[in-house]
Amino acid sequence: MKNGGNYDGILGVMGAMEVLETVVEQNIPHKHPLTAMIFTNEEGSEFPPCMMCSGILAHDYMPERFKDNFEYNKMMASRSILDPNVTFGEKLSQFKYKGDIKNRMSPDKYKALFELHIEQGPILEDAGKDIGVVTCVLGQMIYRVKFHGFAAHCGTFPMKKRHDAFHAAAEALCWLHEEIDKLGHEDLVYTTGEVVIHPCVNTVIPDYFDFSIDVRHENPEVLDQVREILFQLPKRKWQQCDCEVVLGWNRDTVYWNKELVGYVREAVEELGISHMDINSGAGHDAQYISYMIPTTMIFVPSDKGLSHCEPEHTSAEQCTDGASVMLNAVLKLDQASE
Repeated sequence: MKNGGNYDGILGVMGAMEVLETVVEQNIPHKHPLTAMIFTNEEGSEFPPCMMCSGILAHDYMPERFKDNFEYNKMMASRSILDPNVTFGEKLSQFKYKGDIKNRMSPDKYKALFELHIEQGPILEDAGKDIGVVTCVLGQMIYRVKFHGFAAHCGTFPMKKRHDAFHAAAEALCWLHEEIDKLGHEDLVYTTGEVVIHPCVNTVIPDYFDFSIDVRHENPEVLDQVREILFQLPKRKWQQCDCEVVLGWNRDTVYWNKELVGYVREAVEELGISHMDINSGAGHDAQYISYMIPTTMIFVPSDKGLSHCEPEHTSAEQCTDGASVMLNAVLKLDQASE
C-alpha cells in the first residue's frame, strides 16, 4: 500500500509468529501442528486484484460467479500498474521468500485459520474497547457511473448549450448522497474514490466523466435499496448528458465460523480484556480462506481510526492483547479437535 502504515497486515504476521514463539518457549502442549501463514499481495496496489494469493489458494472452493477472477494463470499474468511490462509471476519468481506449493494451505492439511488485524476504523476506540470479536466481513458492491456529453471550447461555447460531463457527474453525485442518506441506515458506508475525466484539459469542456461508488453493508436488502437508487440515474438527463451505471464488483457478506468466534470470545473474557462484537468493512485474506476452511478474525483498535496512511498506529499493549487472545483461542480449538 503506497504511503501505508506499519500495522495493516504486518500485525497479523507478527502476531502469528509471536503465537508460535510463545508455544515453543513455554513448551505449551498442543495436539496439532501450528503454522504462521503469510500471504503475498493482499492489497493488490501494484498487481491487481487485492487478496490475490488467498484467492488463488481458495479458488476451487469459491462461488462460481467470481472464482474465475482468481484463476492461477490469470493472476500470474497480472501486470504492474507502475510498469505494464512486468507481470506478477515474473516478480514473484525473483522473490526470495516465495513459498513452496507443497506447503500450500488445503482442507486436508489444516483445520482452521485465525487472523489478527487492526480494525482500520474508529469503532473500538470510540467504544473504549481493546478487542473486537469479529463476526463477519460486510457485503460490498462497486459500480462505475459514467456520463457522456460532448467537448467544446471553454471560452466560446455558451453555458446553456453545454453538455458538460463533469458538471453532470457532480450533480448526480450530490443527488446520490441525498437519496442514499434518506434510507436512514447509519451503518451503511459508501464512497467515491476514483474518477476518470476526458480530455482533462483546462480549456476544454469535458465530454466524459466516470466515477466509482463503493457501497458496503451486512444486509443484502440494504445493498439492494442503494442499487435501486443507482439504477435511477440513467432514467434522466444530467446537465443534458447521458448516464450509464456499470457493475464492477460485488460480494456477499461473509460470516465467520461460529465455533471459532466462540473461542475468541471465551479467550478474551478469560483474559479480562474489554471487548465487543464488530464486523469488518474492509476485505481480508480470511474471507477467501473461509470458503475453504473455518475462519475467524480478531481486531485491535486503530488510533483515531486511521489506516492506509502513515499515521496508522496501535499501541504495543493492544497488539499484545490481540496476540494473547489469538494464542488462547488457537489452543482452545487445538484441545477441542481430534
